[in-house]
Amino acid sequence: MTTKSQAVLNWIDERFPLTSSIKGHLTEYYAPKNFNFWYFFGSLALLALVIQILTGIFLVMHYKPDASLNAAGVPVAFASVEYIMREVPGGWLIRYLHSTGASAFFIVVYLHMFRGLLYGSYRKPRELIWIFGTLIFLALMAEAFMGYLLPWGQMSFWGAQVIVNLFSAIPLIGPDLSLIIRGDFVVSDATLNRFFSFHVIAVPLVLIGLVAAHIIALHEVGSNNPDGVEIKKKKDANGIPLDGIPFHPYYTVKDIVGVVVFLFFFSAVVFFAPEGGGYFLEYNNFIPADPLKTPPHIAPVWYFTPFYSILRAVTYPLFGLDAKFWGVVAMGASVVIIAFLPWLDRSPVKSMRYKGPIFKFAVFVFVICFFVLGYLGVLPVSPGRTLVSQICSVLYFAFFLLMPWYSKIDKCKAEPERVNFK
Repeated sequence: MTTKSQAVLNWIDERFPLTSSIKGHLTEYYAPKNFNFWYFFGSLALLALVIQILTGIFLVMHYKPDASLNAAGVPVAFASVEYIMREVPGGWLIRYLHSTGASAFFIVVYLHMFRGLLYGSYRKPRELIWIFGTLIFLALMAEAFMGYLLPWGQMSFWGAQVIVNLFSAIPLIGPDLSLIIRGDFVVSDATLNRFFSFHVIAVPLVLIGLVAAHIIALHEVGSNNPDGVEIKKKKDANGIPLDGIPFHPYYTVKDIVGVVVFLFFFSAVVFFAPEGGGYFLEYNNFIPADPLKTPPHIAPVWYFTPFYSILRAVTYPLFGLDAKFWGVVAMGASVVIIAFLPWLDRSPVKSMRYKGPIFKFAVFVFVICFFVLGYLGVLPVSPGRTLVSQICSVLYFAFFLLMPWYSKIDKCKAEPERVNFK
């Protein structure tokens, strides 16, 4: 560095911890040297968040959250989305980057969570990181649900109508809670404005705060690795982990490779199949919302469908409460139970590499059930599909609730003392 640039840096460091932050989180943050491709998805999730925020800023410049009809008899909100798509220079690209980016975000987050499950990234001392991650997932679901209403298409309108009505099944407070969420007795202009405010301001602020807490907690205890070895336990005379390497430049360069591959596939979808075959953008959502015309089949976006299937799988009343209430409870529990993994897993080892056949089989069944529930969630209800959903829902919860038992009796291999590449 030149004398002048060094002087500027010193001036900043006296007033703001710039150099120490770079050292603490990049150049002197030692990460395990055996990261594999599964560790791309954390940085890719951060990239997806940045894409959503930037494209959302440009969309807000032209979008109008107004459910009233214009001179052509089309809702203003729907017409403003069409205006973005047809009249704003590059608007179609911004809109598709945002809508496709939502699905890309969930794909990356699901793979990131699966990596944590594979390698035990929720185990001590990373319980708080996992809890922050679960809260990020919940905030992301809220953000996506509220954003889904904004185009004011048929599926947006009726999807919101169905989901908000589910809250009315809660005893005593349900009807009032639904009224508060909607801001009206039906999904209307008040609902649209409320969801717009939360989607653009409130939830993103919460999301950014949780992401910051997630990263700070991660860098406090250090990253996990495919072997489940705590690299901080083996250090040299200078206090540097023997099995660690600086995050920068080694993993920043490696993450750039992951970013390039991600952007290649992401761009291919945006330019050639932005609707994702009707999974990313449903065809009914290209029709203006009509409160007097219900679509033949109402289903949420694909990333909600596993939990939606669990909701629909509950068909019997219990303890004097109707099935809809227990469906809501089951759907909520299916997400919240993920946060308890650090205390449910009693295995003596962290990584799937050294866990026994019972745990591996349980994870395999869990993944299959998750995909089956996701697929059934986009299909209309039938007796056969309901039965399959019920079986998969039971297996989904059994994976978590029986984990303290089967993870304890499973025959595991001994973890290595040091990171290995075999």
